[in-house]
Amino acid sequence: MAVENKHPVELAARMAGKLRQASQARRADGFKRESFVLPRDKAREKAREIFAAFPKAAYMTEIESWSELADGRIEFTMRRLPSAD
Repeated sequence: MAVENKHPVELAARMAGKLRQASQARRADGFKRESFVLPRDKAREKAREIFAAFPKAAYMTEIESWSELADGRIEFTMRRLPSAD
C-alpha cells in the first residue's frame, strides 16, 4: 500500500523526517567523519596526514567513500574512532 501525499509540503516533511532518521543512525555508530573536496594530489596528502595522525590499528581509520568529480577533484570521507582505547 503506497503512502499518498496530497500536498508537496507533506511529501517534503516526510522526506525530511527520513533524512533526519538516517543521519541520527549514522551518528550512533560512534565514528567521527570528515569530508573533503580537494585536487587529487592534495587529497592523497590529506589522507596520508590523517592516517599518520590517527593510525588505523588504534583508531580504525579508513576512507569511507570517495569519488572523482567532473573537474578532476576528489571528494572523500574519512572515518575514525574519536579516541584510541
